[in-house]
Amino acid sequence: MSQWNKTVGVAYAVVSSTTFGLIPLFTISLLALGVGSPTILCYRFLLATVAMAIVMLLTRRNFRLPMATMVVVAVLAILYATTAILLMESYKYIPSGITTTIHFLYPLAVTLTMAWLFKERISYIIYIAVLVSLVGVALLAWGSHTEGDFKRGVTYAMVTVVTYAAYIVGVMRSRAARVDSVVLTFYVLAFGALLFFLYALATEGIEALHSSSSWHDIIMLALVCTVLSDYTLVLAIKHIGSTRTSILGSMEPLTAVVVGVVYFGERVDVVSVVGLVLIISAVVMVIVQSKPQEEEKTKG
Repeated sequence: MSQWNKTVGVAYAVVSSTTFGLIPLFTISLLALGVGSPTILCYRFLLATVAMAIVMLLTRRNFRLPMATMVVVAVLAILYATTAILLMESYKYIPSGITTTIHFLYPLAVTLTMAWLFKERISYIIYIAVLVSLVGVALLAWGSHTEGDFKRGVTYAMVTVVTYAAYIVGVMRSRAARVDSVVLTFYVLAFGALLFFLYALATEGIEALHSSSSWHDIIMLALVCTVLSDYTLVLAIKHIGSTRTSILGSMEPLTAVVVGVVYFGERVDVVSVVGLVLIISAVVMVIVQSKPQEEEKTKG
């Protein structure tokens, strides 16, 4: 691997994780403007689907998938959509930086799932990381957060760890693994758009966006935090591999914390900062531990 490829890959990974961490910036602003969660998600996924369709047309991808594969992709889309809506609901009860930090436990959940369900070997380092991460979450919950229903917010965020980990394992271990990444992303977003359209109709309905600020936030959420984030993630993995890309994913919670403090005046005390650092450290421990195995497989 050339130094240029490494540099470009690192840049892609930083862009991907940073833009994902910006989701609260636009989402919370929309919620503050009175836009309902179903409407936000519907517009976000619809615009992202249109953008991915344009990418597929420009790159001449084939839209056709076998029916059996389409069913699997639909299930994965449900997991991805569930993650998106629970993250948004969590923002209503706890600081956005805390939500994103808890969500960042998903690499650890993926590792444990692969070990327990698919019998992949894991070392004692992984179990130490589990303990460290649980301490980190406990410290986040123990920090000075007395406003609102904090337990509900933490619960929603913890469930996203499970749903997103299941999504990633499904992508790796199902028929979806044989689908082109761009095509898979398009269909996941498309099914998500359909699900949120039906969800919006069944609940609050789809609201019309009248202000320019609302449209700005929706477009940024769809194009920057969804399409750009997902696409640069794929490019990063191709340039520097999944291990280095995952390590640089720690920019997600850090970005979310900065956004919460700077833009929304969220208070982060010392205890919460320690919890955040422990969670990120635990995830990095898991990722670094997997690096020798990944390199061994590559040499083999």
